[in-house]
Amino acid sequence: MSDTKTAPLRVLFCIGINQNFFDLPTGQGGLVWKAFSGMMDAVADTPGVRVIGDIDDDSHMVGPSDGWPWTCYILADVDTQETVKAVCNLFRTTSVGEYTLWRYAKIEARIGRALTVREDVGLGA
Repeated sequence: MSDTKTAPLRVLFCIGINQNFFDLPTGQGGLVWKAFSGMMDAVADTPGVRVIGDIDDDSHMVGPSDGWPWTCYILADVDTQETVKAVCNLFRTTSVGEYTLWRYAKIEARIGRALTVREDVGLGA
């Protein structure tokens, strides 16, 4: 994380698998899953990112997702918005054969903070 005393950004990366993945012939999605797994490793290896956890709901949601509910999520503490952009950019740069990952999946980031009482909020008596 950053050397400053600023709290990290709490980021929820929301990932949706799109129709192009489901249009692949049966049994030919393995190349996408291999690239997706590599992208997940790259997220965890990105300087300034501490992955807290992830969740995948492919058991209760089948088919493409273009918004909520998303197919899967990554929750992470991230040092800067530039690092958040770098993680999202992995979808543009992770190769899947002659394409990149964003042909098969999309990502959106929700940026906030850890849920704590802010210092400027009085709790009263």
